[in-house]
Amino acid sequence: MQENKDIVKEIVEAVQDRKGKHITIIDLSKVDGASTDTFVICEGRSTSQVSAIADSIREEVQKKTSRKPYNYDGYRNSQWIVIDYGEVMVHIFLPDVREYYNIEDLWSDGKIKEIPDLD
Repeated sequence: MQENKDIVKEIVEAVQDRKGKHITIIDLSKVDGASTDTFVICEGRSTSQVSAIADSIREEVQKKTSRKPYNYDGYRNSQWIVIDYGEVMVHIFLPDVREYYNIEDLWSDGKIKEIPDLD
């Protein structure tokens, strides 16, 4: 479980480094049927920022924890990029796409923690 906390910490720092906003962490470890233990959800203001946040996450997590994602997808249109670390899934959205899919509501039975924006 400590390894999950380390990865989540690095993900949050990478998002903040690229000025990502509205970071939400959902602990799903006690939710039956959840495909992962943790969701980290955030948003960027443009498709290029969404891509930059995703790149930053992949680079920083690998550099600081030696972990590579099992998979990632969404770079083609960069409206919603997902990065799969197995026990931690990262979702980077454009604001309107995030609102449309409303993952926080779908997984509201998990423990939700909001990270304040840096600015």
